[in-house]
Amino acid sequence: MVEGRAGGNHQWASARERLRSPIFAPLAATIAALPAERWPTHAELTDAAKDAQTARGKRVRFVKPRERSERERTHYELHINETGEVETRASSWHDLFNALVWIAFPRAKAAINAQHAAILEEGGEAEARRRSSERDALTLFDEGGVIVASRSPELLRLIVDFEWKELFWRRRAELERSVRFFAFGHALYEKALDPYIGIVAKTVFVPVTDLFFMSAPESQLAAVDELIAGHFSRRARFVSPKAMAPMPVMGVPGWHPQTGDESFYDDPQHFRGKIHT
Repeated sequence: MVEGRAGGNHQWASARERLRSPIFAPLAATIAALPAERWPTHAELTDAAKDAQTARGKRVRFVKPRERSERERTHYELHINETGEVETRASSWHDLFNALVWIAFPRAKAAINAQHAAILEEGGEAEARRRSSERDALTLFDEGGVIVASRSPELLRLIVDFEWKELFWRRRAELERSVRFFAFGHALYEKALDPYIGIVAKTVFVPVTDLFFMSAPESQLAAVDELIAGHFSRRARFVSPKAMAPMPVMGVPGWHPQTGDESFYDDPQHFRGKIHT
């Protein structure tokens, strides 16, 4: 079991109630299909990932970690791209959420992995030893990203301008009509087991139409998976982590128990305004 704040000491069965929080909605269908009383096996996770494959056409399989040299560890993404094998530790929330994100967002995960692999192949050992700004951006989103699907450019501007109370409280009705938030990063999901004030995500905005909001949740999930895969197909869109606007995760309505209280959004430590220089 992974120790520490992120993920805490929750066992799989005892965490089921926490996993019903709205932040886990993209993973809900997969979680519901997994055993309720024990951690899923590698084979069960692999069966659930029937639609996932790498950009090189290798079916994604979740496998027990192997003994690896330091050099092999730096080429983790290349190994996935070439073989489809995603090394997954038993009873590890971090690794389990990574697997669940592969299942929920197979195209997006494959696109991110493909870019990691391409940059590693181009940069060789120097890139493996020290990540470029592009791979930093990929990693930060993969670990702690949130997808923001919106038909309102004005509401997206409020994120860029750090207008948190305006976005999450004063314009909540409009927000609920015109924006959907999808947690993506597997480390973010791990933290959400024990949510605390101070979690910040990197965001990627994807434009959607009115039809998107009329669709069933599973259709919305498939649509944003395709949109994020398309986003990460071009390197100009992730030149550095600064290309992604930060967002205080616990401000999203329903993602923290106190989002129903106006005073919650008056905390200047978590909902900081933009610093103008």
